[in-house]
Amino acid sequence: MARGEVEWVRGLKWFSYKKVFVAFCCVNVFLSISLLRSLYSSSSASSSSNTGQRSTPDSLYTEDQIKRVEESIRIRQALEPVELVRLAKKLKKELKIGKKGSKLSKSVNQKSAFEILSRLKALGSSVNFTEQREVVELWRVQKIEEIKRLSVADSTKPSILSKETKKLKIALELHWQKFLEGIGFWLPSDVNNTVVDDKPDTAYELEEEIIPGRSMPPECHTELHTDYAGAAVRWGLTHHTESAADCCQACLDQAKSAKLGDMKCNIWVYCPSESGCYSPDIYEHKHQECWLKQDEKPRLTFKDKYSDSYRSSHPTAPVVVPWMSGVISR
Repeated sequence: MARGEVEWVRGLKWFSYKKVFVAFCCVNVFLSISLLRSLYSSSSASSSSNTGQRSTPDSLYTEDQIKRVEESIRIRQALEPVELVRLAKKLKKELKIGKKGSKLSKSVNQKSAFEILSRLKALGSSVNFTEQREVVELWRVQKIEEIKRLSVADSTKPSILSKETKKLKIALELHWQKFLEGIGFWLPSDVNNTVVDDKPDTAYELEEEIIPGRSMPPECHTELHTDYAGAAVRWGLTHHTESAADCCQACLDQAKSAKLGDMKCNIWVYCPSESGCYSPDIYEHKHQECWLKQDEKPRLTFKDKYSDSYRSSHPTAPVVVPWMSGVISR
């Protein structure tokens, strides 16, 4: 009897612990669900409140404030320099094209050089440097006007102008000096860098050089480390001679055989350096290049050394002028 009571008590204890555990779990689940519902309800209420504020700005601003804001927007739009912004964007685009794709093709450069040379030939041999510059400048202005007329005449066809024509217009308007250098025309300004004596006390001394090839005739008036300006009678890019004496002789021969009204060579410029000769244009000037030029009043572009000021603006320029030149008649 006593043993049966003990077993009954043990069963009762086990049953009570189980019920308490189950009840405790149920309470936890109920509390968790209640907490989640409460969080969801508060989040929905906050979202609804914010949505209502955005959709109804009248609740935040008075009617007078809204009118002032609208009037301010209208005034700003009316004062916006639309045309100025458009022109600025156009100029920025042209400058970008000028930097990235302003390099003209060889055919365009040669055609431009031929047109300028033809005008210079028409002047005869008695014109001075100032007149030559005026003729070249007049060609530039007329060329720009010609391109503009083509553009206006075919305004319904924006693509009528080729890419090369557009680049030529930009080069003539924004990169004129660089364009002249690119086609081989060196027209120095009135201020010559050789006038300024900015050599330091320890100036680089030019070494005496032996001119390769046969001896130079006295009528060549040879000058080492010298580059003269002038209108190109014959391009050195396609005219090479075995020696400086041959280059000078080519100039003498051209002057003798030139017909009436043609430009006569009176300046020769030769590249004696086997590694080529520096020039500020876009071309690579190689050994034995021979330029035949004409100028009523020959002017130096560079003599002996490039000045410090010039080399600071042209980092690739060497110390010594690599060209050699001569004026056969003045």
